[in-house]
Amino acid sequence: MKTDLTGSRDGDGKVAIITGAGSGIGRAVALAMHSAGYSVMLAGRRIAELERTAALADPGGANMHPVSTDVSQPGSVRALFASARERFGRLDVLFNNAGVNPTGTPTEDLSYEQWCEAVGVNLTGSFLCAQEAIRLMKVQQPRGGRIINNGSVSAYAPRPHSAPYTATKHAITGLTKSISLDGREHDIACGQIDIGNAGMEMTGTPQGGALQANGDIVVEPRIDARHIADAVVYMASLPLNANVQFITVMATKMPFIGRG
Repeated sequence: MKTDLTGSRDGDGKVAIITGAGSGIGRAVALAMHSAGYSVMLAGRRIAELERTAALADPGGANMHPVSTDVSQPGSVRALFASARERFGRLDVLFNNAGVNPTGTPTEDLSYEQWCEAVGVNLTGSFLCAQEAIRLMKVQQPRGGRIINNGSVSAYAPRPHSAPYTATKHAITGLTKSISLDGREHDIACGQIDIGNAGMEMTGTPQGGALQANGDIVVEPRIDARHIADAVVYMASLPLNANVQFITVMATKMPFIGRG
């Protein structure tokens, strides 16, 4: 159903774009947003996994629309947002979640290609998606919307052998602050969720343990990804005059706070 920019749209709920929606946290958030009444654009490189996410949703709910997307490529991102505009007429929430982690490689052994892929997906991809979201949110009626960036606890403290991931997640914090500032005049709110060990997200070798600063391999506590999804839904549920700027969700006993 094609709609215009006047606020009408397929279904009764608002509209969200979730990147990296084909697995892990992205899938959990997409399903939770859908359950909360959102029509959801599922973005990711693996269309079969996006379709699997859509198949897991309540069939009686709002739209779930998979779109094969490489967030590191400007043309692919433009096509994603053009599809959202054509199908739903507006965008209320962008969750910048897509990411890669060439973990376990010492800095001196990283290839240029590994570095560029992490920067391209984690940082440039988030920027490109935010840029397109802002362009749509500032002209739609009612105007405005919310951008939520997936930061990771690596935005504060690195793991060993994680230079590309850690550098990009620190950069995401700067991007979040800049979007928050630049979006104010357009009623666009921006926040960041920093996530600890959850489900099967990219933290090294989840089943065999994670490398610690002292060289030990430790099996760390984890939380169910649904707790992350619940937090994102809460952030998204706020009126645009309120914002969760930064939130950290992690296992209570995860070895993050304390001496290395």
